[in-house]
Amino acid sequence: MSNADTALRVRKQLLGKVPPEAVRRMEIERLPREVVEGFARLVDLTGTVSDSMDNLGLTGTIPASVLPPASPGKRVAGQAITVRNVERQTRDFPAAQEGRNLMGEQEAYNLAEPGDVVVIEGIFGVSNMGGQSATLAHRQGCAGAVIDGSYRDPDASRELGFPIWARGVTPITGKWRLETVEINGRVRIAGFSVEAGDLVLADDAGIVFVPFAHAAAVLKEAQRIDAADTRRKQDIEGGADLHALAGRKYK
Repeated sequence: MSNADTALRVRKQLLGKVPPEAVRRMEIERLPREVVEGFARLVDLTGTVSDSMDNLGLTGTIPASVLPPASPGKRVAGQAITVRNVERQTRDFPAAQEGRNLMGEQEAYNLAEPGDVVVIEGIFGVSNMGGQSATLAHRQGCAGAVIDGSYRDPDASRELGFPIWARGVTPITGKWRLETVEINGRVRIAGFSVEAGDLVLADDAGIVFVPFAHAAAVLKEAQRIDAADTRRKQDIEGGADLHALAGRKYK
């Protein structure tokens, strides 16, 4: 570990929820604010960006049928703070009796900046984020969470206005069943690799992960598509007939 890394860890004051070596990055590289805000202004967020990714030969779109939104009507655009959970090898009841909680997602919230999105590679059927955990994430300024797995206490996140996209809800705690093995590394979400710092876009239709290195190019293409779709919508609302619409090139 370099002196700079050591100094950063001291300044950030890790919580000790995971071993220090499990924290792959203390800080993520930041996209220009105008890039993130540009995505947030798109009319049809995930649909437009999904088309843009197709045009550029990129993948990373997950439909809401796979990871549905817990709070319809919400949308987020922010960089990924990642957590990787695995199933514990120990039995549930001895772990509970001994109070050995190995979940460490709070370390991700500790390292997050306002507007970041928590992205968790987790386990289905047990909770990877509970109500108190969601409250802490919200308090730290996180914009929402994407969980390839389950979460619990859905009323808590809804009351906070903290949007979550996940495989489902469960009453079963993950404290005695999961172990957090990595923070701010690479995770796999519904078949796609996501790096800490990648852009996360989510709405009622689904989720799109935009690789950090391609964010500016994807935005430029998405803005072109968005403008074309807006013109076509205006023509439709203005009463243009089908023959006229069929003869006009928008994209």
